[in-house]
Amino acid sequence: MAKTVHCDIVSADESLFSGSVKMVVATGSLGELGVTPGHAPLLTDLRPGPVRIVKETDEEEIYYLSGGYVEVQPGSIAILADTAVRAGDIDEAAAAEAMKSAENAIANQSGEIEYSKAASMLAEATAQLRTVQTLRKKLGG
Repeated sequence: MAKTVHCDIVSADESLFSGSVKMVVATGSLGELGVTPGHAPLLTDLRPGPVRIVKETDEEEIYYLSGGYVEVQPGSIAILADTAVRAGDIDEAAAAEAMKSAENAIANQSGEIEYSKAASMLAEATAQLRTVQTLRKKLGG
């Protein structure tokens, strides 16, 4: 069995990663999902949050996805997202401020549309902070 599989991570704006990986870990609609070479074909949606890849050199990289899809085929893994950024590029202070702003908007809601937008903003900011925390754990501090 192959020890690696080709993986592509792309957003609407750019291709963030393309290369051989030993494993991809992401959060699907039913929970955390680990994909290694030889995984059965699969197509599922992804929740906002971190995606971790283990490259063939055992180096790990973490990305933030606003949500999207993963398609697993016998020789490839394709991750498609509306928005995707490297975890190291996330501004933690801005994400924390966005989270606080969204929480305030929810507390002071004046209509259903505002609540939906604020809840979406809160989910995205929370997922970004979770990604930063995942990166911090990986780096050991």
